[in-house]
Amino acid sequence: EKVVEEEEEVVLLQVDTGDIIKLKQILDETVANTFLEENTLEGHDSRAKNIGLHEDHRLSNIKLILMAVACAFAMVAQFSPLPFPNCRPILGVCCAVYFSLSGVLQLITTFLDKDCILITKALEGKPAVVKNNPNLAKYGLRVRTIFPRFSEFYTVRIEFEGLENSPFVKDTWSVGEFFDKEGMFDEYGLQYAVEKLYRKFESAKFEKEEKKEKTN
Repeated sequence: EKVVEEEEEVVLLQVDTGDIIKLKQILDETVANTFLEENTLEGHDSRAKNIGLHEDHRLSNIKLILMAVACAFAMVAQFSPLPFPNCRPILGVCCAVYFSLSGVLQLITTFLDKDCILITKALEGKPAVVKNNPNLAKYGLRVRTIFPRFSEFYTVRIEFEGLENSPFVKDTWSVGEFFDKEGMFDEYGLQYAVEKLYRKFESAKFEKEEKKEKTN
């Protein structure tokens, strides 16, 4: 009898590496999925599994509510049944509220979101892991990414959400490690690198904050 071995075909995503915005979007989505999805990464040992954390949607929900309210006031201003100029007070109020809420959203994006791509909930149901790093049971994770313009280097930083002066781990890779010259993306390679970085955080092997040297 002949044994027929079926090999699963891996479909690689092709990306225009000259499109920096699209490139960062693909990298960020892959990093976030590594933390949220729980499955074995192909081509690696059985321990190399996605982390399987749960996303914290509270800040996203607040932003969605603010956007919905802003849109509601915009619709009232657009479709007000009162004829002009009788509707001017309503238009004034609606415009003021709309631009105020838009300003609040911009402040949230600038000062709270910053370079954050994912916030997770605290870890549950893994006492062996929490024993090495007790804060995992108290705080969620904030995952940040940095990809400067005109740079080939992509940085991922993991820290605790809501913990002042949180310890952190980070690593930087050249995007050339995950894309070939034709733009084919090695998704599993990036997931494995991020998973390895998380295991370092999980084991409490934190980075030391770089101190700026004082100059006279």
